[in-house]
Amino acid sequence: MSATDIDFALPAVREAHEPPEARGLRRDQVRLMVSRRDTGEITHHAFPDLPSVLAPGDLLVVNNSATLPAAVRLDRLAVHFSTELPTGEWLVELRRRTAVPDSWATEPYAGGAPGEWLPMPGRATLRLLARETPRLWKARLDREVEPYLGRYGVPIRYSYVGQDWPLDYYQTIFGVIPGSAEMPSAARPFTPELVTALVSGGVTVAPITLHTGVASPEAHEPPYPERFEVPPQTARLVRMTKRSGGRVIAVGTTVVRALETLAKGQREGWTSHVVTPDEGVRLVDGLLTGLHEPRSSHLMMLSAIAGSDLVARSYDAALEEGYLWHEFGDVHLLTGSP
Repeated sequence: MSATDIDFALPAVREAHEPPEARGLRRDQVRLMVSRRDTGEITHHAFPDLPSVLAPGDLLVVNNSATLPAAVRLDRLAVHFSTELPTGEWLVELRRRTAVPDSWATEPYAGGAPGEWLPMPGRATLRLLARETPRLWKARLDREVEPYLGRYGVPIRYSYVGQDWPLDYYQTIFGVIPGSAEMPSAARPFTPELVTALVSGGVTVAPITLHTGVASPEAHEPPYPERFEVPPQTARLVRMTKRSGGRVIAVGTTVVRALETLAKGQREGWTSHVVTPDEGVRLVDGLLTGLHEPRSSHLMMLSAIAGSDLVARSYDAALEEGYLWHEFGDVHLLTGSP
């Protein structure tokens, strides 16, 4: 079986429609599925069990990028600001408001033309320059984008989340450097108390920075270049962990992308690296991540770490056991051997 063969129907009842806090839970009160490549075993836990699942000497690498309020709503359109380019231009996605009453659910919008100007709130204007991908435009706002988003933006959300939530719900405890269009959501369940328990148990935690772009759920396309940096201290900890026989566990697919770019000799800048089963992984021994949609390109990354057969069985188990998908949902740990 290949990663592209991992297909399944995702019922709406298996989508997390709101944060755990809206269901009367703490943010760490989500479920944790653990899939072990060395034994093929799949087990089910609560997320606070993570310290007992990991081992002394393991290294957890987290993404310290913080989430921007990257969606700006017009009348019938929304502009999702994705990625700042070195030239000061931005990649943006145009989305159209759906017909659902009293909702700001959106769907892809195929309109727009090079040179078109969009009037934005606060008397700003956005000029569409050229299509970068079938979905994304290269565009220029007539003022600084991040301060503008702080005044007029809201967090990006998709139709499976039924209402707006404050930006704090889209931040992780590790997010200290603003820049991500969407939350690096694998780390959302972490709390200071859980990190303390991990460190007390001999697990080291180290950061990278990778600013995520928009990941429109309808697209199922490979990721495009994103800005990243692996601090020298983190790179040293990765090397030390590998030498000592510990496991390097990436918290989120963004961290895998950054570390596997590091393995190719690049520590910062822009990464276009796509992790596939054919190429495999060189530095990452495990991945803590959410549950991904059918046919998502992320499933190739999961298969590179744990093998396609185990990933397919894990997703069958997640559906059978009633796990929740998306950024407010449950979490999946896939581990291999160091």
